[in-house]
This record gives sequence, C-alpha cells and structure tokens, in this order.
Amino acid sequence: MCSSVHSTHRPPKPRLGLSRLALVAMMLLAPVNFSLAQSPGGATGGATGALPSLGDNFELSVAAERRIGDRIAASIYRDPDYIDDPVLGDYLESIWQPLLKAARARGELSAEIDGRFAWQLFLIRDRTLNAFALPGGYFGVHLGLISSVSNADEMAAVLGHELSHVTQRHIARLITQQSRQAPMLIAAMILGVLAASKSPDVGSAAIVGGQALAAQGQLNFSRDMEREADRVGFGVMTDAGFDSGGETTMFAKLQQAARLNDNGAFPYLRSHPLTTQRIAEVQARVQLAEASAAKPTPAHENDEAKAHVLHAMMAARARILAAPGVDALRAMVAEAQRAAVSLPAPASPASDANIRDAGTLYAGVFAAAQLRDFSAARTLLARLKPFVSDIARANQVVDLLAVELDLLAGVVPPSASSVNLTKANTRAEVLIEARSLLAARRAPEVSNRLQTWVTAHPKDALAWQLLSEAYGNQNQAVRAIRADAESRVAQLDYPAALDRFKAAQALMRSNPTSADFVEGSIIDARARQVALLVKEQALQDKVDR
Repeated sequence: MCSSVHSTHRPPKPRLGLSRLALVAMMLLAPVNFSLAQSPGGATGGATGALPSLGDNFELSVAAERRIGDRIAASIYRDPDYIDDPVLGDYLESIWQPLLKAARARGELSAEIDGRFAWQLFLIRDRTLNAFALPGGYFGVHLGLISSVSNADEMAAVLGHELSHVTQRHIARLITQQSRQAPMLIAAMILGVLAASKSPDVGSAAIVGGQALAAQGQLNFSRDMEREADRVGFGVMTDAGFDSGGETTMFAKLQQAARLNDNGAFPYLRSHPLTTQRIAEVQARVQLAEASAAKPTPAHENDEAKAHVLHAMMAARARILAAPGVDALRAMVAEAQRAAVSLPAPASPASDANIRDAGTLYAGVFAAAQLRDFSAARTLLARLKPFVSDIARANQVVDLLAVELDLLAGVVPPSASSVNLTKANTRAEVLIEARSLLAARRAPEVSNRLQTWVTAHPKDALAWQLLSEAYGNQNQAVRAIRADAESRVAQLDYPAALDRFKAAQALMRSNPTSADFVEGSIIDARARQVALLVKEQALQDKVDR
C-alpha cells in the first residue's frame, strides 16, 4: 500500500473518536437494523408494489437535514479514523451505485433529496462490524464490516438498509418527534460526543442528552422505521441485481453474534437490535424471493465466483488497513507463505479453495508491505497473480498492489514507464498511477489528467491534493495553492479553504507573473464563493443558538 495515497496529506489532528460518534449518531438520529424491502416514501406503486410509508409528517426540511449532515461530515473528514483508500472506495462504489440506481428506479428518491443530499460513503478505520447513516445522505462503513462479510451480496444487504433509512426520511421524522430544538443543536449534540475521549465530562453530558431523546415512545417508532427500512432495503438490493441470499447469511452472522451476547465487536447489534418479528419477516421475504428466482446458469455461477475472489482480496485489504498490529501482520504473512509452498495451480474461479487462496495471498502481500519486508511481498505477489489472471477487476487490483508495493519501497514502479494516465478510468487507477508518475518525475502528465478528473469529480479531495503536489513539482505555486484550497472545500473545511485562496491571491499580488489572468480570475471567484459559505455558516450558528 502506498501510504501517501491513503493519507490526506494533513498534519496529525487530535483523535476525536469516530466509533463513539457513530454509535450516538445512530442512537439519536437513525436507529437502524438492516434488511428487506418494498417501495414506500416516494414510490407510487409500479411493478414493485408500494407499501404504505410511515407518513410524511416531519418538519425538518431537506436543506436543514443536509446542513446537519455537512456539520458532522466536516468533523469526520478531520478525524484520524477517517480513511480514503481508493481501492476499497472503488469496490464499495461498485456496490453502492447500483443500489442508488435501483432506489431511483423504484421511486424511493424524490427529486429534491436526490439533488440535495450527498449520497456519500465514509470509510472508518475501525475493526468492529458496523455501518451507520447520518443526516443529509452521508453513510459510514467500518473496515471491520468489509472484512467480516463474505461477499458483495451481504454488503449490499447492509448498505441497502442504511440507504433506505435516508430515502424514507427516517432521520427527519425522528428528529421532529424527538426534539423541537433548532436542527443545528442536534448536530452540536452529536458532535459533542466527539469530545468524550478528551473530556469525560463533556462526553457524558452529550450522552445524557441522547438518553433524554431516546424515550420509549420514540424507540417504538424507530422499530417501525426499522421494519420499513427492512422492506425497502430488500427491494432495493434485489432490484440492483444482488442475491437475496446475502440477506439470509448476513442475518445469520448477526443472530450468531446475538446468541454469543456480543463481545463488543458487533456495535451494529446495539444500534440495530434484532427482534423475533424482524427476523421472521426477513426469512419470509427471502424464501419468497428465492422461490420465484430463476436458477443460476453455469456462466452466472462463474461470474459470481469471480466476484467472490475480488471480495476475498478486498476483505483482506480492509483487515490490514484497520491496523491490526505487528503480530497480526506477521501471522498473515506466515499463513500466506505456508499456503504458497503447497498451492497447486489455480483452479476454476468457482473453486472455494481458489477464493480462499487469493484472499490469503493478497493479505500476505499487503501485510508484508506494511512490515516493509518487500522481498517476501514480491515473492507472494508472484504467486498471487495466476489466481486473478482471468478476472479483469481482480487483476487490476493486483496490478495496482504491485505499484503500491514499489512506492512503499521507495522505488519508481517499473510500470510507470508504460503508464498512459489518459487511459486510466477508475478512481484507484487514476490516483495510484498518478502517484507512480510523480515518482517518475512526470508531473505534467499528472496535472493534465487530474485537472480533467477534478473537473468531473470536484469533491474528490485526494485528487485535488495530488494535483497540488503535481503543480508544486512544476513550480506552479499559485495553482498548487488553489488545488490545496479546493481539497479543503471538498472536505467542507471552508475557513481553511478561504485562507488558502487568500494566500494564492497574496502571492499573485506580490508576483504578478506567478499565474495568468484566467487562473487569477478563477481564484478570485472561488474566494468570494467560499467567503459567502463561511458567512452563511456563522449566521446559521447564531440563529441556532
């Protein structure tokens, strides 16, 4: 792994405690469990057969809910537990985007919330099994969840449920029923929990506030919301093309954990409590879906097995990015080395052994890289490649792993000589190959490609940071500062962004030849826009007090 690709290139900030944030945010705003679906809310019926929603009697506007979400998201971006890993991010997006598309097709997303909400996933560096929804269309996924689920279908079951809590406006309903306070005071209460790791008194005050909101009447209402999200989420998941069996196996994992009384590794159980009624409804829907589903063809089974190979590698990556410790990393390397000695030639992707071996070898390569044992990592990488040679997406992931390995070792990746960044399509390809070209001192190619990329993806903070580095390597200081400012905008840190835009303006005043007229005009316009956002935030804070 290339650590520079995953970092935000910022100085270390105080630990704020995202796990605690996630738990209390869900307790206050959207207590969730995950599962099955039909189409309430914005749906009017159609082929899916809409069920009645819980009603639309909520006072919190879409704009106000997004402001709450933005406030929380800005803090998440600055938390050390937040991680932007392009490889895992691409994998999650390959599950998330079909779910969003299906929700739109079913009529679950009204035009207003579709356009105003963020629909953005956060990766959280935490080994526990958890996921959570926040106001305004933000969603958190713990690395422990990715490493614990067995396939993309199980992940889709969880994400489909979380998505449905937001599309059905459960958060707005809960806030309306629980509190008449100004919306930003709700956000302030959630954010207050972040201080608990530094000040127990402040943290306990926030938790007391949460307990006051969680009256029995609201808890009963949230159980109804859970069941609605079960129905809607199941329909979204299956309409998106995922196997309904993922719902069954995911619930089995949660039931097993519940029987073991949860040792703390399953916070999802506390914020998403299982009930006999919910489990029965899930089982009934899954059985009905499986009875009416067509039997998979051999070709489909092979495609599914290839997807499982990819997931096995992504689960290994998530496990290692969650920082399991040196001893655990060494154990992964040793396991991969033992397997590599006795591994036969790769079998069909449909082989369970093939899936397991690919995950074991990927974990060994990645773990050895973290331990800076690059010789062992390269040896295991050579054994891994045959397992993915006929699986396009998995093969791409392994090729990128080879680049990351060279970057961690401090050498120019051999592939950099043949890289054509204009042909890179996925985010992971663009950003990791851009890093390899920067190491090869090909900054102009990087800045050209990344400028195109951020035009299409203006909220990609990591791309802006790499673009800033590329401009800096070309001694284009004004452009580098502007790109850095845009990365702060993308992470909702408007005061810091304004400071950077002002720094770019000051540099242009002191050195008029440092940027051309067009660049100067863009910086002036963006500075004015961000200054307005800073003022709006300040005014809103005064109103909410």
